Amino acid sequence: MPVIAADGLRKQFGETVAVDGLSFSVAPGSILGLLGPNGAGKTTTIKLLTTLLPIDGGRASVAGFDVGTDADMVRRSVGLAGQSAAIDDKLSARQNLDLFGRLYHLPGPQRAARVEELLERFDMAGYADRPAGTLSGGERRRLDLVAALIADPPAIFLDEPTTGLDPRGRSALWDQIR
Repeated sequence: MPVIAADGLRKQFGETVAVDGLSFSVAPGSILGLLGPNGAGKTTTIKLLTTLLPIDGGRASVAGFDVGTDADMVRRSVGLAGQSAAIDDKLSARQNLDLFGRLYHLPGPQRAARVEELLERFDMAGYADRPAGTLSGGERRRLDLVAALIADPPAIFLDEPTTGLDPRGRSALWDQIR
């Protein structure tokens, strides 16, 4: 069973058709990249699949849950790092990850262990206790991406994930995602 499936996905904003009849499926453990020019509907597709926008036509499922009728279960089954960072500048990297773990309802001991695991795996220990507002652009982007992984979801959506990362950071990120 695919972890993500779209069949005839459609989204329209007024007269503008942003997504028109998009169909695809993603097997568990696979990486799918949506490529296209600005305005092609890539971000809109991600927003449809993560329940941030309602679907105008077609059907989609994530982790076996229908995006239109099981939105709460879809949200529990995805990690999302959008184009803009969703981190709190006043909290440290560690505190931000803990906050995301709380939002996913991870139990305290499991959450603490997962935070430490991710800080180590993504080489963030050197700035784990600094306020996010003091981090470089690349460090902030990495934190935002790692926050999407906190609950170890079956589906992860990354919208332009390597924006702001240096070549070494890009390579390390893709290694960890694989």
